[in-house]
Amino acid sequence: VFPSQDPLDRADFNAVEYINTLFPTEQSLANIDEVVNKIRLKIRRLDDNIRTVVRGQTNVGQDGRQALEEAQKAIQQLFGKIKDIKDKAEKSEQMVKEITRDIKQLDHAKRHLTTSITTLNHLHMLAGGVDSLEAMTRRRQYGEVANLLQGVVNVLEHFNKYMGIPQIRQLSERVKAAQNELGQQILADFEEAFPSQGTKRPGGPSNVLRDACLVANVLDPRIKQEIIKKFIKQHLSEYLVLFQENQDVAWLDKIDRRYAWIKRQLVDYEEKYGRMFPQEWCMTERIAVEFCHVTRTELAKIMRTRAKEIEVKLLLFAIQRTTNFEGLLAKRFSGCTLADGTVKKPEVPPPSTNPFLEDETGTETDEIVIEKNDTDRPKKPKVPDNPFHGIVSKCFEPHLYVYIESQDKNLGELIDRFVADFKAQGPPKPNVDEGGAVLPSCADLFVYYKKCMVQCSQLSTGEPMIALTTIFQKYLREYAWKILSGNLPKTTSSSGGLTITSLLKEKEGSEVAKFTLEELCLICSILSTAEYCLATTQQLEEKLKEKVDASLMERINLTGEMDTFSIVISNSIQLLVQDLDAACDPALTAMSKMQWQNVEHVGDQSPYVTSVILHIKQNVPIIRDNLASTRKYFTQFCIKFANSFIPKFINHLFKCKPISMVGAEQLLLDTHSLKMVLLDLPSIGSQVVRKAPASYTKIVVKGMTRAEMILKVVMAPHEPPVVFVDNYIKLLADCSTDTFQKILDMKGLKRSEQSSMLDLFRQRLPAPPSGVENTSSLSLSAPTPEQESSRIRKLEKLIKKRL
Repeated sequence: VFPSQDPLDRADFNAVEYINTLFPTEQSLANIDEVVNKIRLKIRRLDDNIRTVVRGQTNVGQDGRQALEEAQKAIQQLFGKIKDIKDKAEKSEQMVKEITRDIKQLDHAKRHLTTSITTLNHLHMLAGGVDSLEAMTRRRQYGEVANLLQGVVNVLEHFNKYMGIPQIRQLSERVKAAQNELGQQILADFEEAFPSQGTKRPGGPSNVLRDACLVANVLDPRIKQEIIKKFIKQHLSEYLVLFQENQDVAWLDKIDRRYAWIKRQLVDYEEKYGRMFPQEWCMTERIAVEFCHVTRTELAKIMRTRAKEIEVKLLLFAIQRTTNFEGLLAKRFSGCTLADGTVKKPEVPPPSTNPFLEDETGTETDEIVIEKNDTDRPKKPKVPDNPFHGIVSKCFEPHLYVYIESQDKNLGELIDRFVADFKAQGPPKPNVDEGGAVLPSCADLFVYYKKCMVQCSQLSTGEPMIALTTIFQKYLREYAWKILSGNLPKTTSSSGGLTITSLLKEKEGSEVAKFTLEELCLICSILSTAEYCLATTQQLEEKLKEKVDASLMERINLTGEMDTFSIVISNSIQLLVQDLDAACDPALTAMSKMQWQNVEHVGDQSPYVTSVILHIKQNVPIIRDNLASTRKYFTQFCIKFANSFIPKFINHLFKCKPISMVGAEQLLLDTHSLKMVLLDLPSIGSQVVRKAPASYTKIVVKGMTRAEMILKVVMAPHEPPVVFVDNYIKLLADCSTDTFQKILDMKGLKRSEQSSMLDLFRQRLPAPPSGVENTSSLSLSAPTPEQESSRIRKLEKLIKKRL
């Protein structure tokens, strides 16, 4: 356990080695007795040490037991002391109880005596109060009754637990009887003062009735409600007679008279009866609210009866006057009584929360309706809701279809006017400053949309807003098709038509008709207008969702209309691409018809390359200048042209057969020239040189490098065949046998040589490194020109059959 230098303590102790160590020679055996004695002495010491340790352990056990016994004795002593203390505490408590027993009795007696005196006082007050209450009720002394009744009711609450006593129960019944009698008496007094069928009203308020109202506050709330109901009904009875359904003043054109009448009545009430009713009854507001409920019902009834007579101007006039009156009520009253009625507070925002109100008073020359800056401006703090908004004007909502139909008609006329103006004024002039500008009719349309949206949101933010949104969608689509798509140039521009026409022209060897400068400017202008409409329609959708009720927000979706404008943009770009593409077709046809095996020396670029570059320099600067405001769509045009032109160029390369070595070098030079022109396409003819977008550059480099690789393979000697095939696979990374066949045709090899080459090509294909690459590159690049070629051949056969 402990470290030791003694060899006896080692783990690998060997007795023989140890003895040999003690007696290394025979001579050393002479002192064997001395060594044996030393070992015996050591053994005796070890035995003594072991004995001492064992005895020591025995004593430790005894000491532990002794300590445990001592601890147990101490615990017993402590327990005894605790028990002694507890006994003393109980004795002390008993002693205290005996001392305070008399004090507790006195305390209970005092509390009971106090309660008895208080109860007797309350009983005396209750008995006297009931007698006085009955006497004052008979004498109609309502002023004194109001205070007394409240006190009697409060005192009676103290006797709720004593209702089992007959005398107390009798007093409670007398109080209830007095309350019922008071209620009936007060109602009778009000009926007498304000008879339902009476023809005259008292000249001024009555003090008796004023005190009676104070009493009604203490009585059952139904008494108060009955008084209010009867008074308001009697007060508005004249209104129902004056504005009956068969009266002239009841119609919408004289709606002002209704509101003038209630204003006079409220002033008259304030003067005559303002002090008769308690202020917390809010009688003026209650009269106005009941007038609104009655008016809404009456207007809804008369509009249902005479629905055919409602015109837009009349309806808008009535709504405007009504909303003005509701605004006046909001300024005058708090709306605290609306919770008592059946009409809930409308959840629609008031007209004042309209974010476009600041624009309403401005001129109508704004070209942008929903400005981009609107999204950056901090929103104005929301004005508190008008609690009276819609309390009368809700009755007009079922008839807002008249307004919606009117807007439908107006927008239809507006679109027709746009079409007529475009025909009369013609396409925009091809000026540098004006070309590609947004058509003015677009701004006019959205200005009108803005006015309609603001106006409708003031009338209603419910279903009518959804109906108006549907109208907006209808005319956005009409604008897209009639004004934008309908005015795109039709010359060889329908989908597929350009390709077929160019094929036919190719056969005849004549020039393909190109768009004029005016037509190019018109296409760019329509593209810019569609882009503006797309962005503004998205903002229009957001504004409509802000205006409409939250529950209807999901029903507003202008995605379809935005897609329509995206289609117009795509068609415009496709027209521009097809025009430039078709202009280059004759040059590519000329390239494929040249005798490339007869070219004797390499010179400058060929005439067909000059022709392609000329067409590009004619069209691209015009398109770029006209699309300066929508740069991303110019980039799309460049990408689409590259994706269309390069596969077509490669397809025509395959038609150039056979090709001599010098002819392939000339074609390679021409291909490089076209590659440089295409790389410079976005900024060609521009004074400001911009770096072409990386996405465009990648497409051009990939496509034209493939064309260069095809020509390099053609230039390579076909002997030995293995080297030629490996070189083809390395340069083109194309496993298509069709492409390889076309390369062999371009080299002008005989059929027998081609057959052996194709067999070798198929044998070399399974190589693992190139196999994976070939498969991927085949799916990405190789099929494009072949598929294009097969489609063109099918179209050509179809045209021949039709003709």
